[in-house]
Amino acid sequence: MKDIRQIINEALEKIKNADVAALESVKTEYLGKNGVLTQILKSLSSRSIEDKKRIGSEANNAKSVIEVEIESKKENLKKALLDEKMREEKLDCSKSFYFPFSKGSFHPIIQTMRDISVVFKSLGFAVAEGPEIETEWYNFEALNIPESHPARDAQDTFYLEGAKALLRTHTSPGQIHVMEKHKPPIRVIVPGKVYRNEASDATHFSTFHQVEGLAVDENVTFADLKAVVSDFIRKFFRSDIGMRFRPSHFQFTEPSAEVDMQCVFCKGKGCRLCKFSGWIEILGCGMVHPNVLKSVRYDCEKYTGYAFGLGVERITMFKYGIDDIRLFYENDLRFLRQF
Repeated sequence: MKDIRQIINEALEKIKNADVAALESVKTEYLGKNGVLTQILKSLSSRSIEDKKRIGSEANNAKSVIEVEIESKKENLKKALLDEKMREEKLDCSKSFYFPFSKGSFHPIIQTMRDISVVFKSLGFAVAEGPEIETEWYNFEALNIPESHPARDAQDTFYLEGAKALLRTHTSPGQIHVMEKHKPPIRVIVPGKVYRNEASDATHFSTFHQVEGLAVDENVTFADLKAVVSDFIRKFFRSDIGMRFRPSHFQFTEPSAEVDMQCVFCKGKGCRLCKFSGWIEILGCGMVHPNVLKSVRYDCEKYTGYAFGLGVERITMFKYGIDDIRLFYENDLRFLRQF
């Protein structure tokens, strides 16, 4: 019994002055398989029943005391280590710091998409998303482009091998998804990435971005479309800029139009960017074709709507005077830092 009390005192003294590594040594020395207290318990096999009870109880009690002290010491060491780390890493927020890294910013394409969304939200439009992988029905047929129509060839589509799917060639399928899920009135834009299997040059790229717009309700007219498009262009470019609507043809709208705006660089006088015409084509639009409304089981006698689509890269190039679309995707920091 005297030996056990002495063992406890020795162990507690070692624990008191131990660091994390030394604690493990103390634990092994007294509580391990070959530890001091373990050996005492093993030696009781040859002792009397009374000794076994008395000495065994004291030895087990000693083990408990040492275990508790070891765990308590571990917690104290952890807390001391954390306190020291906090003191070393403490920042004085009242001081000014210099960080040798430049601030990040949005890519010009992303920034333009955000700016477009802000303008259309101010005009009462919600923002929706559509999948980039589509079926032929959503990408073509629901938009009044049947299988035999030559417009499919003009799209230069990326078809996915082994699946009846494709990478969307425009954001127009987004209007079908929206109309399937919601009943009129609808006012929504669908921004996103689109894909065309075509060679890259200064004005074309295989991957680019569009924003599709759609409004459907009773008594929607072409005049409503003109008002929204005109408001958007003036708000986006922050200028009372000249515009004109030219008759055109899109398979999913009838009647259809293309919208030109006065060149923002030469103010209509003629320059290289507007090919000396004084005008720049900005978007396509028109009244939603009745066949498109029928594809989503809308009553085309009751509802009418308009749709429009614009290329984000194109409008970004006009806004910042960029003459090569490939610059957006080369990740040249000298270019990107200008934004």
